Amino acid sequence: MKKVLILHGWSGSDFPHWQSHLAMQLIENNYTVSFPALPNRDLPKLDEWLNYLDVEMKHFKPDIVVCHSLANILWFHYINNYEVKMIEKLMLVAPVPPTCSIEKLSTFFPYLIPTDLRAKEKIMACGDNDPYITIEESYRLHDLLGIGLKVLEGAGHISTANGFGKLDCAFDWIAR
Repeated sequence: MKKVLILHGWSGSDFPHWQSHLAMQLIENNYTVSFPALPNRDLPKLDEWLNYLDVEMKHFKPDIVVCHSLANILWFHYINNYEVKMIEKLMLVAPVPPTCSIEKLSTFFPYLIPTDLRAKEKIMACGDNDPYITIEESYRLHDLLGIGLKVLEGAGHISTANGFGKLDCAFDWIAR
């Protein structure tokens, strides 16, 4: 039975967000899922999120990690600063560029782009019209990470606000 850790971004991914649907779909298909609420999700602090993730990684020992938005940056900081065992799969959805001017998120920026994502298989998905990262920045990040890329037309930040209550391609990629 595969274990999947789902990490939300700023303000969480409550139902009907695609990550909530993904968690339910994985459980229905006999995956073990951890979908924790990261601390102070509306006013996140990098050190709090890193500490929480470190405990969760050591306790849960996931095979697969799915990150959305700010959680991608959390993953980058984590693997750049902690000893992390190789996982089977990593899915990065709607990442943000290395710099950001949103004051509430300042502890996460800037970040270093990792040279090793600590995953055997990895993919990145982004919208072609994400308000937080241009499509050109997404392609640049994709190139720097050496990762597969799925561009979703008109998907924005791939969130409930953009019509993503479900993201079937996420489950399909994990289950293949």
